[in-house]
Amino acid sequence: MGTNRRQAIGAMLGLVTLAGCNGGSGPGAARHKFNSVDISGGGLGGEFHLRDPEGRVRTLADYFGKVVVVFFGYTQCPDVCPTTLLRFKKVMKILGSDADRLQVIFITVDPERDTSEVLKAYLPLFDSRFLGLRGNAEETAAAAKSFRVFYERLPGPTPTSYVMNHSAFGYAIDKGGHARLLIPHDLEAEEVAEDLRYLIET
Repeated sequence: MGTNRRQAIGAMLGLVTLAGCNGGSGPGAARHKFNSVDISGGGLGGEFHLRDPEGRVRTLADYFGKVVVVFFGYTQCPDVCPTTLLRFKKVMKILGSDADRLQVIFITVDPERDTSEVLKAYLPLFDSRFLGLRGNAEETAAAAKSFRVFYERLPGPTPTSYVMNHSAFGYAIDKGGHARLLIPHDLEAEEVAEDLRYLIET
């Protein structure tokens, strides 16, 4: 494991520890028990200035009033990204009408290949309500830093190809724009849906 990746994972573990020291809405308030990792009050994330497939600049403020799930990945990812998007497709089905109060956002860490046209074609393969966002290298790095996301470009199987190594967590943000949950890659869709329904209804 490279030094940068160890540092990124260490920072995330520090965040989770910090979040665990923060209570609910007031002194003595009981914390809801989530299936995901509760990072409420951990100071994680939230800001990004990225473009949707139509070229409009999007920020988290555009989605206040909805629960937002953010996932960083890339369209040529062979396993983690499509598996995650398929899981969120199932989550949307489980949520039923509540899914209209949830926005799933896929932020590419590979803007060189993931053009607006590519994202526009890719996300509807999973759910037409999913939104793909992209930026230039600096904007992508800033968004990843906001969420403490690790990613790096590695050589691919051929001399001219490459792959992207990246964090596999999802991030749930409540209706007020506060990061609340770190969603592990191996959590079942039913467990994720339970967590998101709580955020939608509270």
